[in-house]
Amino acid sequence: MKPRERVELALNHEEPDRCPLQVSFTPEFATRLRKSFGLEDENYNPHGGGNTYQLERKIGCDLLLTSVGWANSYYATESLSQDGVSYVDEWGVGWRNVEYETRFGRGRYTEIVGHPLAEDEALTSYRAPDPHRPELYTEVIRVLKEFQKDYWIVGVVVTTIFETAWALRGFERTLLDMVRNPEQVERLFDIPFFYHLEVAKKLTALGVDMVWLGDDVGAQDRMLLSPSHWRRFLKPRMARLISEVKNINPGVKVAYHSDGYIYPIIPDLIEIGVEVLNPVQPGSMDPSWLKREFGDRLCFWGTLDLQHTLPFGTPAEVEQEVLERLKTVGCNGGLIIGPTHHIQLDVPLENFWAMVETVHRVYYSHLRE
Repeated sequence: MKPRERVELALNHEEPDRCPLQVSFTPEFATRLRKSFGLEDENYNPHGGGNTYQLERKIGCDLLLTSVGWANSYYATESLSQDGVSYVDEWGVGWRNVEYETRFGRGRYTEIVGHPLAEDEALTSYRAPDPHRPELYTEVIRVLKEFQKDYWIVGVVVTTIFETAWALRGFERTLLDMVRNPEQVERLFDIPFFYHLEVAKKLTALGVDMVWLGDDVGAQDRMLLSPSHWRRFLKPRMARLISEVKNINPGVKVAYHSDGYIYPIIPDLIEIGVEVLNPVQPGSMDPSWLKREFGDRLCFWGTLDLQHTLPFGTPAEVEQEVLERLKTVGCNGGLIIGPTHHIQLDVPLENFWAMVETVHRVYYSHLRE
């Protein structure tokens, strides 16, 4: 069965031969994985362009991701300043690379250190980048041409509204504005919304199989903002975006991403047309409960614990978690299995391979024997 056939069956709530798999990596883990294969190193940006998908295809992923939008700034190493540490992206957001240590070596993550709309008066004169620039979509066109015959192609438009907005304004200021100055928040949120609306429409018109939207609005055990604020500021914009891409292609699938706890808004997401929920972080929400409660209306993407099991468990524990997800969430289709974030540098390779090999080894027909 081809990967795209496998994904299509799962998203139509049917059981394919095995569960579809999607995995991405931090640049540092990608380097480790390449060395394990004996491959030459190359730049790997899970959010940016130029990905050859050599690693994803070599381990048997069924979905390939191509991203356009502010999230591509996360690893914008080509924009590094001369000090090799800090940079400013095209939106005016300031970033800094921060090193961290693991038992498998040293890595880097990026953190935001500058907000171009921190001052109120900056909002009136700010202009977002142009979402219609042809060069933004060169990579998407290449990916569709080279891989869509065999793979399910996902157009990534995550950090759609909230995350880009608070990066521009500042996290605390944005939350305070929701209470103190909601009219200003409406203007702020419109900046990333209209940009990513145009991106999502273009990706859909180009022919991606899925549009992946979303913002991190969940913490570990509660939402970062109240459900009522999400419904006021984010729900109407997400509803419009989904409606407009569905007008272009009614068959395009829509996925929504948020880390953490978002139980209260899941019915709202279904109401506005979300079909796939990602990443289903098991430390925050019970995947099997979600399947029982919403499995007739939602598919699920992720579910494998990257906070505990993959970095700190044993290969046997990883295998057991994969089997548990296949039996409870993957039954009758509806699951794209994978870790709940990019594979991090602290994950042992033996645990990574336990995950991948279990997915490939276990066919749905075997689970019923």
